Amino acid sequence: MADAATCWVFGYGSLIWRPGFPFLSSQGAYLCGYHRDLCIYSHTYRGNPKDPGLVFGLVPGGCCEGCAFEVSASQWPQVLDYLQARESDVYHQVYNGVRIADGRMVKALVFVANDAHCQFAGKLSIDEQIRIVRHARGQTGSNRDYVLNTISHLEGLGIRDAYLSELGQRLAQEEPEQAGLPGECS
Repeated sequence: MADAATCWVFGYGSLIWRPGFPFLSSQGAYLCGYHRDLCIYSHTYRGNPKDPGLVFGLVPGGCCEGCAFEVSASQWPQVLDYLQARESDVYHQVYNGVRIADGRMVKALVFVANDAHCQFAGKLSIDEQIRIVRHARGQTGSNRDYVLNTISHLEGLGIRDAYLSELGQRLAQEEPEQAGLPGECS
């Protein structure tokens, strides 16, 4: 495992493109034991209580490619406080080994979906996910743009998978205005 002078965080969704905390470095990373899914209802940022959106969570099984962020030990308490507030109790925090792009195995903080939380959507069909994402909008913008932005940044890291490709292709087929959404302003 890596040097104890730094700590690591595994990002698999919006943390990749909006970490919101200081870090020393970042690189592609591979996590086994969990896979990414649109399985968390968003009542604030990408939806609202009457029309919730969906955000990514990690659920057991399979593997997930993402990004690992290296944080200095001196910054870790503040970063941890920030992440705990951002991710809330809709996620469990676990420490898990991740393989980073330079070949090392590091122990990283990983936020996995809390399947006992009321915002856990469970396993929805891709048709249901698309229906929800196309129409939801929250404080930070449209749910559609959240998903497409995440996919774009993952592709920028060279990460492609069939699930994300299908989501992206189906969401890109329809412009936000056609889905009844105003243009993205976030």
